[in-house]
Amino acid sequence: MKIIWSPLAIDRASEIADYIAQDTPPAAEKWITTVFSKVERLKSSPEIGKIVPEIRNRQFRELIYGNYRIVYRLEKKRIFILTIRHDKQILPIEEINA
Repeated sequence: MKIIWSPLAIDRASEIADYIAQDTPPAAEKWITTVFSKVERLKSSPEIGKIVPEIRNRQFRELIYGNYRIVYRLEKKRIFILTIRHDKQILPIEEINA
């Protein structure tokens, strides 16, 4: 499986890490490292994420890390990381139609 990060997902990860770094730079580094580590596990187990409840389509899944949702789309040989959102934020449909 090949993992492809959307520009939006990369931007979101960076924004979240920057926000965390304002208070605790080492925590921001740990957060970003863990996010990438969790995503890498999708290569061997692409269906470990639960189906995104707003969509209810098996192709769209999410990994939960702390208070964040890592939303991805499964295809035959590729995984697209679409966005990362705080679990209290509404998931805009345009962020998953990438």
